[in-house]
Amino acid sequence: MRPPLSFIRLAGARRSTAAAAALAILLILSGGAYFMHDGRSANAAEPSKAEPAGTVKLEESQLGAIKVGEVADRDFAVQKTAVGIIDFNQDMNVQVFSPYQGRIIQTFADLGDLVKKDQVLFTIESPDFIAAESTLIGAAATLDQTTSALARAKKLYAVQGIDQNDYETAVANEQTARGALEAARRAVAVFGKTSEEIDQIIESRQVQTALVVKSPIAGRITARNAAPGLLEQPGTPPAPYSLADLSTKWMVANVVESDSPLFRAGQPIQASTVAYPDRVFAGKISRLGRSLDPNTHRVIVRCDIADPKDELIPGMLATFSIQVHAPTKSLAIPVNGITRNTDGTFSAWVTTDHTRFVERTVKLGEAQDGYYPVVDGLKRGDMVVTDGSVFLSNILYAPPSD
Repeated sequence: MRPPLSFIRLAGARRSTAAAAALAILLILSGGAYFMHDGRSANAAEPSKAEPAGTVKLEESQLGAIKVGEVADRDFAVQKTAVGIIDFNQDMNVQVFSPYQGRIIQTFADLGDLVKKDQVLFTIESPDFIAAESTLIGAAATLDQTTSALARAKKLYAVQGIDQNDYETAVANEQTARGALEAARRAVAVFGKTSEEIDQIIESRQVQTALVVKSPIAGRITARNAAPGLLEQPGTPPAPYSLADLSTKWMVANVVESDSPLFRAGQPIQASTVAYPDRVFAGKISRLGRSLDPNTHRVIVRCDIADPKDELIPGMLATFSIQVHAPTKSLAIPVNGITRNTDGTFSAWVTTDHTRFVERTVKLGEAQDGYYPVVDGLKRGDMVVTDGSVFLSNILYAPPSD
């Protein structure tokens, strides 16, 4: 019995659908094999030509992050460096003692005060000064008496009222009294009194008890041990006051034995400190040590540094750069045009079209005033990045994005 026509058509449709599905699967598998073999899709774009290794190409919007300039010559000072310590200028660091024994009456300056030269620091009551004043007053009175006696003797001698011996005695007494007064004036002057002040003592016939002790220099009080009522002995430490002229400081460095012949008095130096990393303090060598430390084989070099604002504090560490020869010319590149690599080498970025930048390893000297001297790797006239080298390095060595 033949199946109905509708059943035959349905079976045929199912077989056609199955065949079509099988053909589609075959095409997919064969196409996948083709894609796996070729390694790219049929719609993938052809890759652009790759840049050479170490090259960065910037877009127009990125060029503002860098600066480009030409490699040229620059003067570099021939310098030696050393580490030293800031100190007071000991030639202007003064301990102020009372030049005479006595009891302090009053003080007029405190620790840290700025004082002028001849400003009063303290007053003292000195028995020696009082004795000298008393002698002065007595000598002045004796001179007045002998001068009056000599005047009378002259009148009497003129009319033969006295003999020549009495007259000569009066003259001798007046001369002796004048000499004694001069000696008394000098004794009081030892205590710092001026001629005008001595004249005032003589005229007033009064003993002044307060003896003034003045500052011998202008500077800042660095130590104070004075207090009213304390008995002071000349030259017996501690001094009532210590003060220093802080407009100049010393910088004391120890330089290696092999470098010592390069230094001489008067050479300019530059110093920097940790406290002021962006500041440079100028000065000059003032003295060279004439002996060598047998343990370290170093020589002391002392420098005078101008410090008008009193910014340097004794005890600060300082790095000295001492110019030992005339400057030399060298190719130079700004420090911001250099990147330091992880292996310790240095790289610059060279360009010919201001768009593509090629990393180039260079050898450099010690940086001075914001520039490196170029030893090798660049030539005069090369166009290089002068600022923004880190920006290029970050682009070149940026980790790949996911």
